[in-house]
Amino acid sequence: MIGEIRDEETARIAVQASLTGHLVLSTLHTSDAVSAVTRLMDLGIEPYLLAGSLKGVLAQRLVRRLCECKKGKPPCIPNGCEKCSHSGYYGRTAVIEYLAITGEVQTLIQRPHAEENINKLLKAEKHLFLSNQLKLLVNQGITSTAEAEKLLYSSL
Repeated sequence: MIGEIRDEETARIAVQASLTGHLVLSTLHTSDAVSAVTRLMDLGIEPYLLAGSLKGVLAQRLVRRLCECKKGKPPCIPNGCEKCSHSGYYGRTAVIEYLAITGEVQTLIQRPHAEENINKLLKAEKHLFLSNQLKLLVNQGITSTAEAEKLLYSSL
């Protein structure tokens, strides 16, 4: 386990360990799962090494949950309730995107414009991006549009 990959040296250590058969788990700050590929390349990892060592990327964010008092069910309280400290939100839920590094994704990692091409592939495959997950949570009444937009625009 590596706490966080922040620099070229740490990225190289992680890739070398992975290539020798070790399962490496780490964190990396990016806006979504696909941009982790670009970030690791920006840290100096050659595309062929990255394609051979990366197995999957999980992007996650936490979004505030709407309190029961704001879900439109009687009694709906305009200014919130004591449970949510009059904020309208109580607790959080995870928004998750998983990128599996398939053979096709490995091939795209090694080509120019990897991130753009991987995104095209994922869109064609109806991949559930963070934005799709957020829309589902809004449609299900779990969070608000304002919360979803705040999360989307702060992570881009």
